[in-house]
Formats: sequence, C-alpha cells, structure tokens
Amino acid sequence: MDLSQIHRFRLDWITSFVAVARHGGFSAAAAALYRSQPRISIHVAELERVLGVRLFDRSVHPIVLTPEGRALLPHAEAVLLHVQQLCGGTPEGSARGEVRLAIYPSAAAFLLPDLLVQLGRLHPQVKLGLREGPTVLLDELVLGGAADLAVRPVLPPVEGGKLDHSVLWHEPLVAVVRARDPLARQACVELTELAGLRLITIGEGEEEASSQFETNLAFDQAGLSPQVVFRSNQPQTLVALVRRGLGIGVTNALAMTTSNLEGVGLVPIADAHYQRDVALWWRSDQPPSPAVDAVRELIRALPRPRPPAQTIAPSSSSGGPPFIRRTRVRNPAMKATTPSAVNQLGT
Repeated sequence: MDLSQIHRFRLDWITSFVAVARHGGFSAAAAALYRSQPRISIHVAELERVLGVRLFDRSVHPIVLTPEGRALLPHAEAVLLHVQQLCGGTPEGSARGEVRLAIYPSAAAFLLPDLLVQLGRLHPQVKLGLREGPTVLLDELVLGGAADLAVRPVLPPVEGGKLDHSVLWHEPLVAVVRARDPLARQACVELTELAGLRLITIGEGEEEASSQFETNLAFDQAGLSPQVVFRSNQPQTLVALVRRGLGIGVTNALAMTTSNLEGVGLVPIADAHYQRDVALWWRSDQPPSPAVDAVRELIRALPRPRPPAQTIAPSSSSGGPPFIRRTRVRNPAMKATTPSAVNQLGT
C-alpha cells in the first residue's frame, strides 16, 4: 500500500463531498454537518482540485454527480465507514477487534463453546484468537504481549507482580484409579493412603519444577512425601498410564472431564481443602479496550465447572470388579497441544 499521497486528502473534504451527494445540495449538506455553506463549497472545491476532476455538475438544479463523482462516492463512503468503525461508533457498539485468549486445553474444552456462543450473540464484531499451551507458559504470553487474557491456575505462582487476576472457580483434586484397584470401591481417599503408593501427577518432568503444583503442595501441607514415579502435562497420558497399572493418578477434576476414562475411575480426595483455583489473568498496565473488557466480563459470567458426578457403572474391563466409580463426561475430548513430560518411571 502506497501511503505517500494520503496526506493530500483531508477527512473533512471527503465528509463534505459525501454529505452534498447524499443531501442533494450544498445548503442541505451544510445544515446536516452544522457548517457554513461556503465552508462546504471550499471542501468540495479542494477535493476536486487535488483529484483534477469535477465531482458535481453545478449547471443544473439540484446539482448532480458527474461520472467521476459517481465513481468516487462509494469509495468515499467506505473511507468514512472505516473511520467510524475505528472510532467505535457503529450501531453495533464499540466492542470490536480480535481478543487473544491464552488457555490450557482442559479449560478450553470447558469454556470455549459457551464463550463463543455468547460472544457471537452479544458482541458479533469481536473475534476470539486462541493460544493453547501449558499452564506454566500462559502468563508469559500475556506479559510478552502475545495474548490479552489468560485462563490459568493460580499455582504455580505468577512472578513479577505485573498481572492482575480474578478467580473463576475452585475444583477438587481426585485420585485416578484402575478398575481393578480396591480404591475404586471407596467413596473417597485420604492423602495418607496415597502417599505410600506409586503416583502419577500433573506437572513438569523435573521434581523442582513441579513443586508448586496443587498436587505437590497438598502432600506438602499434609506433611507427606509421596512416591511420584511420573509427571505429565497431559491428562490423557496420566489416564493411559493408570489404565496400564503403572500407578495411581492424582490430578484436578476438570482435567478428567476431557479424558477418555474407559477402564478407570475417579475417587475424590477426602479433604476439600485440597483444590485447584483457576483465575482469569491480564496485564495490570493493559490499555483500555472495550473488546477485551467484553470478553473478560463474559468469561466471568459463564457457568462454573461442576464437581465430577460420581456414579456406579458396570466395569468394561475383563476380570475387573463388577463396579467402578466414574465421572459423567460433560465435554468432548480436545486434542492436547503440550508435549509430554520426561518419563520418570525408571522401570
């Protein structure tokens, strides 16, 4: 696009030209724009001078557009419309543009369907751009300007103090057990029961990197040292390992609503104090944006996840017990986008 000649055209010239064309004369245009008629005439004359053509035939009354004027009119109207949209003054409202949302896969599967429906209904001029990734990287996307908002857990803590947040929901921690495991018959399980078992948790591959995740902190607060044999950022990886009998999974409940739970069951952690808090995050110095504000308020108003509904269902695993505890899956599984953590099974 060559912008070198744009400075030759003044917006008030274009506005006056369009007004004369719409209202059929200079006097009517002056009245509509609350300007003097000589001023409107000067604007149109200057526009004709720069273009080198006559835009109106002034020999007839009322005046009419010349062929050149008729050719220019739709382009001039488009310029004014784009300026109006830029200023947020169209009838649909001032919220418009793309809002970039950083979010982790299980939260995306839960939030996005309702969010997109509400956004399309209430703010059709606002588009949502999705940035999926590991929870520990989402705050960096906001801080680096690659995302406007982020949905991520409160833990691990965000460093630097440059982000504000609003807590969206609290979700319990659950144990993920194989259908054959005696724990599958229990209504709940204590952390003390799990600490001595081979555990698979959500987190980074390295123990130090995972120390601030909810599952690790739950054991720390209980004064327990769990035997963690594997950590993964992928809920479905955790479930697959549990299904093969490689350990007991401990994770947040929402992650399991987007996983294939065939052959496994969920058992709530007994103490309700152990939970994951999920929040909406944004930069504290973020410039005002009606579009970002609209998306932020819609996310805050969406329904919150329900705790997994515990039901007794027949086991499909051959040789397993006749009943296991399962969750009703409320959301379809979404393809994960984060890499699996480093295997620490050592078997």
